[in-house]
Amino acid sequence: MYETADFRKGLKILMDGQPFVIVDFQHVKPGKGNQFTRTKLRNLLTGQNREMTIKSGEKFEVPNVVTREMSFLYKDDNGFNFMDKETYDQTLMMAPEVGDSADFLTENLEVMVIFFNDKAVGVEVPRAVNLAVAHTDPGIKGDRVSGATKPATMSSGLVVQVPLHINVGDVLRIDTDTSAYVERVNQK
Repeated sequence: MYETADFRKGLKILMDGQPFVIVDFQHVKPGKGNQFTRTKLRNLLTGQNREMTIKSGEKFEVPNVVTREMSFLYKDDNGFNFMDKETYDQTLMMAPEVGDSADFLTENLEVMVIFFNDKAVGVEVPRAVNLAVAHTDPGIKGDRVSGATKPATMSSGLVVQVPLHINVGDVLRIDTDTSAYVERVNQK
């Protein structure tokens, strides 16, 4: 059993028979009255977000959630295909189960697939991924305005604001939490 004192980002709890992951939380100690915890949760089955205020000391069950390291193989009309690195078993997941992680998936990317009661329910991607620029307006020589950005469409379809000097074919590191440009990666 987990209590509110055990809360941390990424902790998975069982509530109303459904698995949730804690996205964010804040312990509040008012001057008068009991302590409580403001919590943002994401349902692992539906992907819906939920904000709750939970009384201090309330207990939650541990869900039957397992994560396995897998490689993303490809996307086709049926869905997203992943392969277990140890057993070579393949798992097919639909777009709602993959969610926003689909914007960062590239061939052979190592991810953590979340299983609830032996059913794949979600994907955790690394904190940063490298994606190639598929389309962007060309940079104009002499246009060196500090901090200016332009939209760039990545190979996965994600649109990111990038500096003006970025061109088609450049490989960029993208932060998966904020979907923001981090840096250009030198490819050897």
